[in-house]
Amino acid sequence: MKLSPIVIFTYRRVPEKLIKSLLENSLSEQSEVLIFSDGAKNDEDQTDIKKVREYLKTIDGFKSIDIIEADTNKGLATSIIDGVTQVINKYGKAIVLEDDLVVSKDFLEYMNEGLVFFENDKRVWSISGYGPELPCLKNYNDDIYLSVRVSPWGWATWSDRWEKIDWEVKGYNEIKKNGILQKKFNLAGNDMFKMLELQMLGKIDSWAIRWYYNQFKLKTYSVYPKKSKVVNIGFSDDKGTHTSGANEKWFVELNDEHVDFKTIHMKKEVIQCFQNYHNLNLTTKMGYFLKKYGGYKVGKTIYEYIRKYIGV
Repeated sequence: MKLSPIVIFTYRRVPEKLIKSLLENSLSEQSEVLIFSDGAKNDEDQTDIKKVREYLKTIDGFKSIDIIEADTNKGLATSIIDGVTQVINKYGKAIVLEDDLVVSKDFLEYMNEGLVFFENDKRVWSISGYGPELPCLKNYNDDIYLSVRVSPWGWATWSDRWEKIDWEVKGYNEIKKNGILQKKFNLAGNDMFKMLELQMLGKIDSWAIRWYYNQFKLKTYSVYPKKSKVVNIGFSDDKGTHTSGANEKWFVELNDEHVDFKTIHMKKEVIQCFQNYHNLNLTTKMGYFLKKYGGYKVGKTIYEYIRKYIGV
């Protein structure tokens, strides 16, 4: 099995925990690693980025390590789109991670085996490393399942899927004007069309919602593990771009058990369960409203104060 390259994106957070967890994988010393370090937005970020890049130069234990330092700030979306495109054009596939993740001891085995098993199954758009703890999975017998939603927390894909993506979302007006399409779009969670709308209004800059739009348009799926191979640790610091606040809903236990890959089919009950799990609560709905119409930063500051000092 020819191993996929590992692509890591960093900004202000030193990815020491991620690298340590990857090195605990038996396939780490056979894997090529490419790390994209984004440039600073302002002078204040320079100190953090300097620490990140100093750490990156100390990494050892992989087959090869290539560090690509951006002179200017590209932002997360452009960094990932450009970086993955560069790697996937050369290697034909990629395992993608960000600096706020920690992976299981069999993560590389899981990802590489998944890429081989589903390479010719064109229903599958990507392999997800993260798996939420869905209530309906307690009596689910297989190690993996299909979801209509993509996960940005540790994933892998192939060049023939990646090259099909329309990053401009040229068909947005069609879904914007069609309530039935929006309902189908929100089968992945009722936050999905809200995110797409904010993206097209220029209120957010997300590669993931555009990635999902194309998966939706082509009627494809992502493969998820029943037990997660990735955990996101980025909610508890101020170094992230899109994660903040301690949201216990997304915390999972890492699982090191071998995954049995097999041909699977979409199960309506799992799709429904997945949708319910990702549907927005009132607080998050208010957040999207404020992002769309203004006042988000003020609202977030007030919310964090209330949560910290009042405990609501």
